[in-house]
Amino acid sequence: MDRMIVTIGRQFGSGGRSIGEKVAKKLGVPFYDKELISLAAKESGIDPDIFKNVDEKAANSLLYSLSMGLYSFGSGFQAMGDLPVNDKLYLLQHKIIKDIAKKGACVIVGRCADYVLREQPNVVNIFIYADMEYRKQESVKRHGIDAARAEHIINKTDKSRANYYSFYSGQKWGMAENYDLCINSAKIDEDSIVDLIIAYIKRR
Repeated sequence: MDRMIVTIGRQFGSGGRSIGEKVAKKLGVPFYDKELISLAAKESGIDPDIFKNVDEKAANSLLYSLSMGLYSFGSGFQAMGDLPVNDKLYLLQHKIIKDIAKKGACVIVGRCADYVLREQPNVVNIFIYADMEYRKQESVKRHGIDAARAEHIINKTDKSRANYYSFYSGQKWGMAENYDLCINSAKIDEDSIVDLIIAYIKRR
């Protein structure tokens, strides 16, 4: 438990972020979501508002750069050269996630954290999903989204997250085999989901 890391992938409107926050609070460990943007901005000196606009959105040049040996994680931020800001943010968050994992237990939401930490044995990977009607209701309630546009925004956000995950990991976002637990948040209340996740961690 002292070293266990929880990663949470989530469909938009499923409550994944809130669940992650509650798990972290109950375990008494650090929580990382948007905080990763601030950490990346601090390390790179780039305005965090620039990173916010490309967070969890794929670019198209990183894989080529890696295959050509134009970037290595040990050589620092300047080695990224003229890569698009999307790729710079991914590389920075990749490094930060690994650094965070070395420090001890925590909860990390999104950012391909399950893939980044795939070689570590002390990681529990969770995916939170729900049906569209539930997510529409939650999007209106949690995010103040116009009910008439909720489904469009949900589909657009999920597509962006899926493309991001697929691009940087080479795997399919939301596929059960990529996770230890997949939980339908429309079928069980949030606090019970938190208890379920913690019970699973304790049995690991």
